[in-house]
Amino acid sequence: MKAAIATVALLVLAISCTSEAVQVQENGLSFSLEAVRRLQELTESYYVTGQQNPRMRAGSFSLCADPMLPQEFLPLCKQRGASASLARLALVPMDVCEICAFAACAGC
Repeated sequence: MKAAIATVALLVLAISCTSEAVQVQENGLSFSLEAVRRLQELTESYYVTGQQNPRMRAGSFSLCADPMLPQEFLPLCKQRGASASLARLALVPMDVCEICAFAACAGC
């Protein structure tokens, strides 16, 4: 019984560690899966509230100025073509990335 509980606990720990290790790569930079999820939530909230859609060219400027944007994206915001990169990151399929079948995801 104790061995079964220990095994289950070890599996849960291993799964949680590997989910944190997944990185999404864009434009030579690497971002955590959780940061990309947060970016997608921000993108959706901009769209729902009627603000400029970040998936459009000029939308990255308002997104980059958002204090809720994860700090990981600030170097990307300073690069040329940030809007296109943010748009691609906003479209990364999370369910596919979690099983590492998406080319931009690494670290499984």
